Amino acid sequence: MDISAFTSFKQRITENCGRVIVGKEDVVEQIAVCLIASGHILLEDLPGTGKTMLLRAFAKSIGGEFRRIQFTPDLMPSDLTGINFYNQKQGEFEFRPGPLFANVVLADEINRATPRSQSALLEVMEEKQITVDGVTYRMDEPYIVMATQNPVESYGTFPLPEAQMDRFFMRLSLGYMTREQEIGVLRREDSRTIVDSLETVAAREEIAALRAAYPQIRVNDDIAGYIMDLAEHTRKSRLLTCGVSTRGTLALYRAAQIAAAFAGRDYVIPEDVKKEAAAVLPHRLTVISGSHLSPERFVENMLEEIAVPLEKL
Repeated sequence: MDISAFTSFKQRITENCGRVIVGKEDVVEQIAVCLIASGHILLEDLPGTGKTMLLRAFAKSIGGEFRRIQFTPDLMPSDLTGINFYNQKQGEFEFRPGPLFANVVLADEINRATPRSQSALLEVMEEKQITVDGVTYRMDEPYIVMATQNPVESYGTFPLPEAQMDRFFMRLSLGYMTREQEIGVLRREDSRTIVDSLETVAAREEIAALRAAYPQIRVNDDIAGYIMDLAEHTRKSRLLTCGVSTRGTLALYRAAQIAAAFAGRDYVIPEDVKKEAAAVLPHRLTVISGSHLSPERFVENMLEEIAVPLEKL
């Protein structure tokens, strides 16, 4: 296995996206982790921080077909999946694919759609397939759903249920740029112009090769046990009504492998697990009613409390 293939891929992606979104290399790297792990991303942040631009830049960097869907309360499931319509010229029904038939799907402001429309994403996110009128269609790889939502807006929104939140590999946040970075953005050309000028820096074949290679990253018994210690802690805690699922444990395991490969190693260390836990675990946790503790803070406390396995000499 060639570890340099992972580090080269990460560098090209972060540099290309960095032309559009300044100072957010860590977020771009996490999105790349999701892509290699065949996961999906929930990007949650304040309005106007560049969420949509970042996802457009990432889609342009990896090539493939890109579709953006603006979620609204009147959006129907068939608007996403597609419909069978009667073609009068040919005298038969014909399938018209919806916007979910792409390689990179941007579900913009996903929490504005009703639960019925949100549920239309469940099958394609988990199984990479869509069923319409009893016929199943497989999605072309790579396939990734990147959803955005604004946490400060509550009017006309429908919060995602736990079952759907668990299907997102990571939940990420951009945050504001530094003062110097934002001044630089004010003086440069428009972000849309920069996105349009971006070139593809990673081929589909390369992504497929990295997906096939990352399971070879070594995870010793102590590291696997550490991941299970974290998962079991969330399941036994009295501060939570819902702990990490097995899907979440697998996501943390795979994310740590890819993070190690991006760092130029063929083995996982505890720091890889701790780094990925902050993005993989919080959105899968449900804090008890009335608690002032956020899921993010719970994970931070947990990582400080649980002993890290030490290297055995």
